[in-house]
Amino acid sequence: MGAADRAVQYARNWLLVTEPGSRVHDVQEDPRFQHRGVDLLWELPSGEVRGIEVKGDRQPRRRRYFFELVSNLERDTPGCFLYSGADLLMYVFLAQGELHVLPLKAVREWFLPRAKSYELRHTFTQTGAIRYTTVGAVVPVKDVQEAVPEVKFIPLPRRGRTAEEAQSAGEEMPGQPPAQEKPEEDVPY
Repeated sequence: MGAADRAVQYARNWLLVTEPGSRVHDVQEDPRFQHRGVDLLWELPSGEVRGIEVKGDRQPRRRRYFFELVSNLERDTPGCFLYSGADLLMYVFLAQGELHVLPLKAVREWFLPRAKSYELRHTFTQTGAIRYTTVGAVVPVKDVQEAVPEVKFIPLPRRGRTAEEAQSAGEEMPGQPPAQEKPEEDVPY
């Protein structure tokens, strides 16, 4: 299972436990939601539906968000952080074992006036014969946490622990951790 799939599974589990009786619909492959920057629809028992964007980060030393500002530099397409219609951005730090729940509108409103204060980084994606460049701002977690008090941090269960063991140890995130992860190379952000 790739980083994105693991991140979505952790996000899904947290949503279902946070709001018992809710349902989560995976819309990652649905073109009606792809252009809106929404990966999951969270249907609450009240009937309210919230859009969720999920990002998975697998780098072990990083305590920074990568806010995607340009999705494909070669095609000049805006990044998900700017156009997503999601209510929540769920950022999963896989190596650190943390799920961060960011109210996207509030974080975006805080970030945009300060965007020039943050370093931009480029990362490259290869899909078949096509290679494209993504550009994002590197933003320390502490900056966002201090500025947007609604941001939540949820510890994920450590590898090899059951959901019951995690809960009895005070960890809020239920669900099984992924199987052995392969070491992955660091990317420039």
